[in-house]
Amino acid sequence: MIEKKNFYINGSWVSPKNQKDILVINPATEKSCAVISLGGKEDINDAVLAAKEAFKTWGYSSKQERIDLLENFYVLYKKRWNDITEAIIQEMGAPKDFASKLQTGTGASHTKSFIRYLKEFEFEKPLGEHAKNQRLIYEPKGVCALITPWNWPINQVTLKVIPALASGCTMILKPSELAPLSAMIIAELIDEAKFPKGVFNLVNGDGATTGDALTSHPDVNMISFTGSTRAGALISQNAAKDFKRLSLELGGKGANIIFKDADSEAIERGAFRCFRNSGQSCNAPTRMLVEKTIYDDAIVRLKKYASEFKVDDPNKEGEHIGPVISEVQFDKIQGLIQKGIDEGAKLIAGGTGKPEGLKDGYYVKPTVFADVNNDMEIARTEIFGPVLSVIPFETEEEAIQIANDTDYGLTNYIQTQDNDKVQRVARKLRSGMVDVNGAGIAVDAPFGGFKHSGIGREAGKEGLLEFLEVKSVGGWN
Repeated sequence: MIEKKNFYINGSWVSPKNQKDILVINPATEKSCAVISLGGKEDINDAVLAAKEAFKTWGYSSKQERIDLLENFYVLYKKRWNDITEAIIQEMGAPKDFASKLQTGTGASHTKSFIRYLKEFEFEKPLGEHAKNQRLIYEPKGVCALITPWNWPINQVTLKVIPALASGCTMILKPSELAPLSAMIIAELIDEAKFPKGVFNLVNGDGATTGDALTSHPDVNMISFTGSTRAGALISQNAAKDFKRLSLELGGKGANIIFKDADSEAIERGAFRCFRNSGQSCNAPTRMLVEKTIYDDAIVRLKKYASEFKVDDPNKEGEHIGPVISEVQFDKIQGLIQKGIDEGAKLIAGGTGKPEGLKDGYYVKPTVFADVNNDMEIARTEIFGPVLSVIPFETEEEAIQIANDTDYGLTNYIQTQDNDKVQRVARKLRSGMVDVNGAGIAVDAPFGGFKHSGIGREAGKEGLLEFLEVKSVGGWN
């Protein structure tokens, strides 16, 4: 078993002040693969004080110094690619090919992207030709609490850590206790890249104790959190007490609007995007809205596609999904599938129980419900599993109304060959992102949502700006 009990604080791996160990469970086997420790208030305090002290110099470091260190980190990251991939397979059950290409791959892509934006970014510039003695100065927000989830562990770590470093912030990272191993490799890489001590710190722990101590600490200036909407609301209360800056990337219940003129692959592509990562993506298109004239055909196709969709051991190569993260999550998904049945939705594929031949591991059957209405719990709750709800609609206006009738507003999807319709509908959808005809969202496009899906944006220039305050100076000559 892997032992990772220490925390990375002030440039060194240190023992917890009060040892409290928990096991990291491999969701494909239901057996422990590692042991870590949970940090308490004293550990958090040490990490925050180290970050606060480091900010005195790092906050005024040159752009070139930060570029050089991040480029060194990027080189080292690529050397540890296989190690990061293996950690993700073990800690969250992502299949080998998916873990390498997408999970580990997005970490590299975000790092490279942020380095490019850092090189281009002007930290000091005039307000404009009309006010030549007015200066804008972009300064780091200070000590940042970075809290990341288990479903895209390295993607979310790099979306926070890299722009925080690039902006001149110092930080304490608390990865999910369910999937901490890949994040600890990032700490090793930051150490090897020779970032100054105290700039980056990592403390493992849970939300109730470690996360609360971190987000309520008076010397933390900013909180960047990715996770559930419920946890985001609690963190917001901590931030409000002393006006900490806040960035939240929360849940979603994306609508995928399939118009009758959608391309021939739209139905299957939509199901694939729902099931991918075992349905554990906040931007998954989990509500498929299908125009009535093609609805019956869509149901036939979805039944076939979902019934043949592969679920298998994450250590195997190939395009399949693995388990969901934990027993708690498995039970939640099973309960919601049963709820859909009880509410009267038509189960056309999947259902409760594990897929055939997969006794051990938290595997879930790819599940499709037809004839769902938007008032059902399966249409309103973020299930976070491979469960698709299919809803018929008659008109463009009705599709928009159904899509927007949700507490969430992260990503919506449109499938049509009519460009005018694309632009009309995209403008009316209340979400931070809209994906048209499977084009995808660029790695440096602003990632974030409306309503209960969060506050702020990650990735690219907008992601860098999240960690910067702007100062206006009059009389600058």
